[in-house]
Amino acid sequence: MSKLKKHPSAPPNTHSPSVKLLPQQFTNKCWIIPISLQVKIENSENMRDPESCRMKHEETEERDLLEKNEESEELSEAEEKDHDVKKANKSLSHSLKRRSNKSFTCSQCGKSFSYKHSLERHMRIHTGENLHTCDQCGNSFSYKHSLERHMRIHTGEKPHKCDQCGKSFRQSDSFKSHLRSHSGERPFHCDLCGKTFFSASSLKVHLKVHTKEKTHVCPLCGKSFSHLRCLKEHQKIHSGVKNYMCFDCGKTFITNNELKLHQRIHTGEKPYKCSHCDKTFGQSGNLKKHERIHTGEKSYKCSHCDKRFRQSEHLKTHKRVHTGEKPYKCSHCDKTFGQSGNLKTHERIHTGEKPYHCIPCGKSFTHSSSLLIHTKNECLKS
Repeated sequence: MSKLKKHPSAPPNTHSPSVKLLPQQFTNKCWIIPISLQVKIENSENMRDPESCRMKHEETEERDLLEKNEESEELSEAEEKDHDVKKANKSLSHSLKRRSNKSFTCSQCGKSFSYKHSLERHMRIHTGENLHTCDQCGNSFSYKHSLERHMRIHTGEKPHKCDQCGKSFRQSDSFKSHLRSHSGERPFHCDLCGKTFFSASSLKVHLKVHTKEKTHVCPLCGKSFSHLRCLKEHQKIHSGVKNYMCFDCGKTFITNNELKLHQRIHTGEKPYKCSHCDKTFGQSGNLKKHERIHTGEKSYKCSHCDKRFRQSEHLKTHKRVHTGEKPYKCSHCDKTFGQSGNLKTHERIHTGEKPYHCIPCGKSFTHSSSLLIHTKNECLKS
């Protein structure tokens, strides 16, 4: 023990009996005691007073809680930053990991879920329990707000409007994805091929290109799909139900996508522009077909010969040369044709129609080739 130093005035000894007393020669003196020994004595004294002990305990708890809160705040900040990065990336590896953790499987359709409550919510589709049903088309939903969003299909309501181009949307998530088309932001990327997307749903659809996963099968024709919504859209072809109506002309369509494409006839919208020339298109498929003219790409090869084609339709028509198939029959006689264009040309023999006119002389022809020959050889010479 370190040396004890005398203090000029010494109060009487008031220590508890539980404290180990100093030797007799020190009892009538007050000494400056090292801090470690003072703490021990103070704690021992406090044991006599329950209120003092409780207050000390509460102070210690508050101090511990304060330290925990500080640590928790630091951890939350770190987790928040990490979450922002993950949210921006939406990487494939995380998607596949989540998919592997789906341990709750529907016994009715085989769909899997990560959480039990998600499976229970999904089961309402099969049991019909607590479903909210649309009085327009009969579709049912697990939640009321889902039905309310669905009703906008029938009412045509589009509450979310883009202030940059004026386009309106039924759903807020579709609106947010659209805004990124103006800003150019593509925060969702695929780790396998590096392709980027405006929305998480687009990335999710794309991921199945890599996994080749098609779990949803049509019971009527056997066609399989990567997504349940795609299967549902496909099944409407079999049922013939046309829930999507154009409010400009009243025409109805089986799928929402068909309606969207049709509406561009009324609006004149052609959002797809050729990167090689100034030509624009209303459908992305038509743009792809057009761009093959510039690139010279011929992706469709005949299995019977070496001939290649830019479009699948042209390949189908060509294959009839090998198979002898002639699906187009004349309504006036028994003659059949492999191409619809040849049937139309043939039927003009029966109808007498001559749609190709020579402007200089007024003569008409059944075939465009006949007009061309006439123009070169006869009309110009005269």
